[in-house]
Amino acid sequence: MKKAASFALGCKVNQYESEAIAELFQEKGYEIVGIDEEADVYVINTCTVTNFGDKKSRQLIRKVKRQNENAIVAVVGCYAQTAPQELMKVEGVNLVIGTKDRAQIVEMVENYKTENGVENHVSDIMKERVFEPLSIQKLANRTRAYLKIQDGCSQYCSYCIIPYARGPIRSRDPQDVLAEVKRLAENGFKEVVLTGIHVASYGKDRHDTSLLEILRQVHEVEGIERIRFSSIEPNVVTEEFAQAIADMPKVCDHFHLSLQSGCDKTLKEMNRKYDTEKYRQAAATLRKYLPEVALTTDIIAGFPGETEEDFQASYDFAKEMGFAKIHAFPYSPKRGTPAAARKDQLLNAVKAERSHRLIELSDKMADEFIQAYVGKEVEVLYERAIGEGVYEGHTTNYIKVKGTSDKDLTNVICKTKITKAENEELFGTAEA
Repeated sequence: MKKAASFALGCKVNQYESEAIAELFQEKGYEIVGIDEEADVYVINTCTVTNFGDKKSRQLIRKVKRQNENAIVAVVGCYAQTAPQELMKVEGVNLVIGTKDRAQIVEMVENYKTENGVENHVSDIMKERVFEPLSIQKLANRTRAYLKIQDGCSQYCSYCIIPYARGPIRSRDPQDVLAEVKRLAENGFKEVVLTGIHVASYGKDRHDTSLLEILRQVHEVEGIERIRFSSIEPNVVTEEFAQAIADMPKVCDHFHLSLQSGCDKTLKEMNRKYDTEKYRQAAATLRKYLPEVALTTDIIAGFPGETEEDFQASYDFAKEMGFAKIHAFPYSPKRGTPAAARKDQLLNAVKAERSHRLIELSDKMADEFIQAYVGKEVEVLYERAIGEGVYEGHTTNYIKVKGTSDKDLTNVICKTKITKAENEELFGTAEA
């Protein structure tokens, strides 16, 4: 039996797609193996958010070719889409496919002839208008399932290459989404995470649905107890949106509300479509309707031209917002974006130092956020056993909990009395 390995670098969307690709090979009779094992076919789903992502992709290609020099290496994903010629020059690559036509990947691999050299199957993603139906049918035994409902982005932030890698927004057919959610519920999954490249824009290209509408429909599916979705922007959060979310008890009170900078000058230069006042209103609206809500965010430190005053404004705003967690990282220039072409790039040392200050702030705020739960009772969906009578799971607002019980709590939702909080985790006794 031939063996295939399908591996994703980068985001949850890539991970979902790589699982779907593995399934396509499995259906054709291939045995699916890990990326570190010897295989006849390696499919590497690349990430290109940063130049470091590109480098990791190239390293992985070389690594798998060393494992089996006769293997066919197919490179798909964002880096393949934006720089196919560059990847074709990397030793060991046989097929370059991009972010489209992956449903035909098994066919492409099986029709490949070594004497053809490197084949480039990348087409113009900017002309793409239809969601590619890559979905997962067979499911591993898990508690939380990711479900891709959207692809593409039309935001064009000045630091980001993704609109060029993924093309314009395309939303998955609502009936198709619901069919997969029902399948997940039948397989015993209690929680679904709706994911995409820019989930907030779901339905904008279709006129028959929207993010709120699909949430309402998923909410009706029996067996699904919790619904999450990936990152949204402040512009999405209206009174109507927050009230609708509050009226759907299955939608979890944890939002990744994208910030990127707490300085209005920097936000404008990043081509973000909101300012700090709009963000402040969005956070207040969510907290008004969902009192226990956890707000997490991303902040870039050291964007080109960011002065010490600009950074301080960003830092102070983050502090004011009281996040449950900040994903802080130094600005990384991405070839092909307007921000990377700017002449006022900051020194790496300055970016690292600012990023470090934000991480320290994040640690402090995360600790304050979870300490408030000591002595309280929370509802936890337990995912797995991590020791004798000890189970690990998450609250609705995504705090990790370790609970003790003499019953098997795997894939069980139950109340847990919290006795201790440390290192961003809660500890307690489950009442099941």
